[in-house]
Amino acid sequence: MDLPVMNRVYQNHHLDSTRWDLYKPRPDDIIITTAYKAGTTWTQDIFYQLIYGDLEQKPEKQAVSVWPDAYFLPIGRAELAGWLESFTTQRYIKSHLPLDGLPYYPQARYVVVCRDARDVFMSFFNHYSRYTDAFYGVMNDPEKLMGEPCPRCPEDPRELWQSWITRGWFEWESEGYPFWSNLHHTQTYWNYRQLPNVLFMHYNDMLEDLSGAVRTLAEFSGIEVDDAKVARVVEATTFANVKKEIEADDTEDPMALTFEGGRKGFFFSGSNGRWKDVLNEADLELYEAAKARVLTPDCAEYLERGKSAIRSNAD
Repeated sequence: MDLPVMNRVYQNHHLDSTRWDLYKPRPDDIIITTAYKAGTTWTQDIFYQLIYGDLEQKPEKQAVSVWPDAYFLPIGRAELAGWLESFTTQRYIKSHLPLDGLPYYPQARYVVVCRDARDVFMSFFNHYSRYTDAFYGVMNDPEKLMGEPCPRCPEDPRELWQSWITRGWFEWESEGYPFWSNLHHTQTYWNYRQLPNVLFMHYNDMLEDLSGAVRTLAEFSGIEVDDAKVARVVEATTFANVKKEIEADDTEDPMALTFEGGRKGFFFSGSNGRWKDVLNEADLELYEAAKARVLTPDCAEYLERGKSAIRSNAD
């Protein structure tokens, strides 16, 4: 099959896809590429534990968590390039870019984490509605901003939903406003799911069988594990235990300037189905229209059901 081609540039109040020009692939690189609020931090935590969890002296998570496409982070291009080259361990690198805006390298491994768009939205509203004035100032700094500023989050989640599911920020998108695409992001990778270096993971499946997810991620990434290591990683990365660790941490909070409530607000619920109490029938009709507009039927079914969709289609 044809290989993916990068033919879009994503630049706005959050993203600058051209920063990936600084990336030089290594044979064991892991690129965690997710639509936002689909399990990114969770997957990063799993890789942190797989790669560093057995060390007596573990690095700080922020010291090994790299997000090149985040334009707003206080890391210049030269510093980013040096940081990427400084790693002596296996790298796991975060991206929120669709595959039409992310360079594809056969030697790198792409982990695509997916989640039902309605659940993504509820987590997204919690995330966006907690932005602080200080963070709006960073994102919308007129001396650095590319394009229009990020608008304030509406107080009513249904008001946000009606624009998020019907408008795109970029001209080639039709959902995701005022950030960037959610459905289009997944579809760009789904089109290449047969490539041996592309792995799809679903948030629901990770909730249902975290041990299986850890084993799958380790095998895909060439990381050796035994039962004891899998159990340790699972114990360290359940939502309840991560939340407990954060609640007990009294050190300086690096998220305090970005989110009201800091990291305690960032790790809010981790649950699914909250949309059922928020979205009405008309809202869900907009969702069905977006699915039909953006997704192939098999991709739409996978986003809603995870592995069970693949099993039923195979039957």
